[in-house]
Amino acid sequence: MIDHFYHLDFDRQRGLQEQLRESLVSAILGGGFPADEPLPSCRKLSQQLSVSRNTVALVYESLLDNGYLVSRPRSGYYLHPDYCGQTDAVLRMTPLRKPEPSDDSSAATAPDWAARFRMQPSLKHGVLRPSNWSRFTYPFIYGQPISELFPLERWREVSRKNLSGERDQLWLGDRFDRDDEQLIEQLRTRVLPKRGIWARADEILVTLGSQNALYLLASLLMARGVRVGVENPGFRDAASIFDIHGAKVHLQDVDDQGLVVDRRLDDCQYLYVTPGHQVPTGVAMSAARREQLLRQIREHDQVLIEDDYDAEFNLDNHPLPALKASDSSGRVIYLSSLSKAFSPGLRIRSPTDAS
Repeated sequence: MIDHFYHLDFDRQRGLQEQLRESLVSAILGGGFPADEPLPSCRKLSQQLSVSRNTVALVYESLLDNGYLVSRPRSGYYLHPDYCGQTDAVLRMTPLRKPEPSDDSSAATAPDWAARFRMQPSLKHGVLRPSNWSRFTYPFIYGQPISELFPLERWREVSRKNLSGERDQLWLGDRFDRDDEQLIEQLRTRVLPKRGIWARADEILVTLGSQNALYLLASLLMARGVRVGVENPGFRDAASIFDIHGAKVHLQDVDDQGLVVDRRLDDCQYLYVTPGHQVPTGVAMSAARREQLLRQIREHDQVLIEDDYDAEFNLDNHPLPALKASDSSGRVIYLSSLSKAFSPGLRIRSPTDAS
């Protein structure tokens, strides 16, 4: 049973059945009702709308006769299969009736949202990929593990144990002023040291993902006139986030050793790199280039944002430690994604480490 409040402002100049029918048809065509659950019962909908039960029943019957709904005995009214999972084809096949002009002055004074926008993030294109990439035999989409290899049974068992009444229910609380101490301790002692990073608890911030971390950094550090160097080709979303916050994005070339370090970077206040495996080339930054890059940021008073996005997926035999591990001057901000070790859809938050 759909458990939501269905509201409708009735016009006294028109019939109740007509208005209710139009509203339900619009909701059906707009995909507002799930295909596997019944619509609100006549009794419940009549109570919500403060109309008679017969009015709702007559409208449901008319929708049944016109093919919008099907009736299941002792269960209720469901969407007709033709309207389950609305597509553009269905909407073209059954167009909505153009609404009549309204005398409501509030409609005429609706804000011009296009004029109010001070930025247009939709114009910043991210990583382009075909919509059916998941059905490719070899999709080559980074950060997307093979779902068949996910340890679902073990995950269920761990979830069952931790959600049982015998365990501490500390996870129920909202630590609004700090991150979970146990999670921070695990990140500090078990996750970050694998990349050569030793950090204090107050140097670790848990975010909603790497992009959220980049957005926070851009909000704090980027502004008009700030120059940030990014890899070219590189992670488009990072460049877009910096650009949206007013920074001037400088595209720096990449070769077979990683980001090219030369005088073109001297005027940058910040540098963004993916040294573990460069996006999208997959090149691992060489040890010599890493030393050169660290020397660059020290000599030119720069801050380096290191995105170690695939740290938990790095299958190299002898991967080099993170750049943060060699940072003795506190100029490297380290980002890494914890969610990809489990499942991108799970979106477990990712750690951000900054000295």
